Amino acid sequence: MTHIITSLCLRDGGCVDVCPVECIVPGMPQDKYPWYYIDPVTCIDCGACIPECPFEAIFTEDEVPEAYAAKGGEKIAQPVGTAGFTETFEGSNHHGHPVKMEGVRTLAAGEILNFKPDIQPNYDYFTNGPGYWDGWQQHGK
Repeated sequence: MTHIITSLCLRDGGCVDVCPVECIVPGMPQDKYPWYYIDPVTCIDCGACIPECPFEAIFTEDEVPEAYAAKGGEKIAQPVGTAGFTETFEGSNHHGHPVKMEGVRTLAAGEILNFKPDIQPNYDYFTNGPGYWDGWQQHGK
């Protein structure tokens, strides 16, 4: 069982710093792969990444929520061009560097979301996507 980063990810990057096996990679190109992704083959299920995420975007695979009740104000990201994801998020990451993401939507209080569909993109990023790309360890630092 691996850990999964869901669409609540807004690219803080603190998870990368605490991962003892360096299996968390920022998605690139960002407009197509907006989240960070965990390599399911390399992940040792230590859980260090979970408390490090300020957006509470990381779950063990078997605990990815099917009925997440939004508190209101949370943002979720999808690839640019996804219908309904027209906002831009601007903030800073774990290291204080600017983060700008397009393809974002703000959740309303009480909105119920199923994050189970976010599981497969984590696997696909490493089997069909770019996976580990040159320079990923220094990205955002």
